[in-house]
Amino acid sequence: MAENLFSDLSRVIEQVGKDKGIDKQVVIDAITQGMLVAARKKYGTYREIEATYNEDTGEVELYEFKEVVPREKFIDEEVEIPYDEAVKMDPNVQIDDSVGIKIEAGDLGRIAAQTAKQIIMQKVRDAERNIIFNEFEERKGEIASGIARRVEKGAIVVDLGRTEAYIPPREQIPGEQYKPGDRIQGYLSEVRQTTRGPQIIMSRADERYLMKLFEMEVPEIYDGVVEIMAAAREPGQRAKIAVRSKDNSVDPVGACVGMKGSRVQNIVQELRGEKIDIVPWDEDITRFACNALAPAEISRVFMDDTNKEMEIVVPDSQLSLAIGKRGQNVRLAAKLTSWKLDILSESSASSRTAESIFNLMLIPGMNETMAQNIFQSGFGSFQAVAAATTEEVMTIPGYDDPDKAEKLVNEAKALVAKYQAEGVPVPTAPTANKDSKSGSVSAKEQADLMLKQELKKLEAADE
Repeated sequence: MAENLFSDLSRVIEQVGKDKGIDKQVVIDAITQGMLVAARKKYGTYREIEATYNEDTGEVELYEFKEVVPREKFIDEEVEIPYDEAVKMDPNVQIDDSVGIKIEAGDLGRIAAQTAKQIIMQKVRDAERNIIFNEFEERKGEIASGIARRVEKGAIVVDLGRTEAYIPPREQIPGEQYKPGDRIQGYLSEVRQTTRGPQIIMSRADERYLMKLFEMEVPEIYDGVVEIMAAAREPGQRAKIAVRSKDNSVDPVGACVGMKGSRVQNIVQELRGEKIDIVPWDEDITRFACNALAPAEISRVFMDDTNKEMEIVVPDSQLSLAIGKRGQNVRLAAKLTSWKLDILSESSASSRTAESIFNLMLIPGMNETMAQNIFQSGFGSFQAVAAATTEEVMTIPGYDDPDKAEKLVNEAKALVAKYQAEGVPVPTAPTANKDSKSGSVSAKEQADLMLKQELKKLEAADE
């Protein structure tokens, strides 16, 4: 019975190997190892047993090897064989040689044969898992399509044919609903090898999925004429994608939009109505940031290259447009550019500028022109000047002389120390008020007036 089981098993494995695309040698190794384990289970692990595949008969043969010893030294029949018996099996055998004695598969017994079958099937499953893992590992970064089967702990299980993939809740587009049997498409973002086999993670929320959709839909991107430089998404709501052309005759934005918007509309439909802004990429980060914030108009941009921060000033009427609904436009623009973007209205920027100029003019001997030079060089207060090095201050127009720069830093430090010692707050610029007799008073005039009053107080305190 065991012999029939083994022969049947060999044919089953042969068929499984063909159906699942497993290499023949893998099947042979699985059979030989399974039979070897079964033989050792029956006869004991201390006995020297080997399993080999016979190409001629197409069967796995088991051999037990025993050491040839003289009859007078023969002790253990399980590992030794007397010379007079061994020579009958092989006339050329010598003392201390090993003689292989064939073990019939039918002698193993049904339990041992079942053990062999389990091992073989496990090896085949492992081989199949490795084939699937290697296949999808190569496909990682591509788009795959399958059938939604069920939902497990919020994750959509997708049947890809040979295996299943998972779309975790965080990788789903909010609000999307799929029923069993619906076709679903996603980006193969991750392939893991686990004890239960390959685990494939699909995503519909990843920026790379958006980029792949454009690559599939736009021939110029697939051919490399148009290049996607960056992408940012808030899945299901809005996305921005930055593109550039390697050919001056090809408009990257127009290529992505397509005739009457056909190309981008196909992608919008696949993403369930997600709005997509196609942004022309620019090597100049300032221009790129302005493009990313479109359609808002930009008045001025202040940059901090060290911290990759940008302060963008827009007309008051454009503020809500630049920021977007619940800050969406500026968030996506910041993600697209990889810079921190701070949006200010013209009126807010003017107030901040006036406040900074007023603050800097608290430094003794400082006039408005010098304060503006300092402010435009990136120092928004005398405290910032006090914290700067002489070399940094020397970048300010009019302070390129080391002595002059050092004097400015020392004056700023002395002013900081003075306010700290007195324990009084630093004066701030007053807001403009209207007077019925003289009309409206400008912020600059009030700032000058307030500054003169503060300077007189400081001079009186010094005396």
